[in-house]
Amino acid sequence: MTIDEYAAWAASVADVTADASESKMSYLALGLSGEVAGVVKKWLRDGKLDGAALIDELGDVAYYWTCLCVVARQNPADLLAQSRRKIEARLARR
Repeated sequence: MTIDEYAAWAASVADVTADASESKMSYLALGLSGEVAGVVKKWLRDGKLDGAALIDELGDVAYYWTCLCVVARQNPADLLAQSRRKIEARLARR
């Protein structure tokens, strides 16, 4: 499965389209920002990283991120390529 195929599947499951409502966008954004943060918060509090929980939450991040790509009318694979070019250009300036 490609990242773009996953995005199409995730958007169909979440019933997300490019004209998502404010509440749908809020749900996706909060899900994206909160998933890994909860694992890190517990790691900082308890001093032990739960690797299995981190992996599980990273899967959720992929879900929310790809849904937000659909809302933004952006193919995830294209966005990743653009991000790579931007980071490589930044590194080349060092």
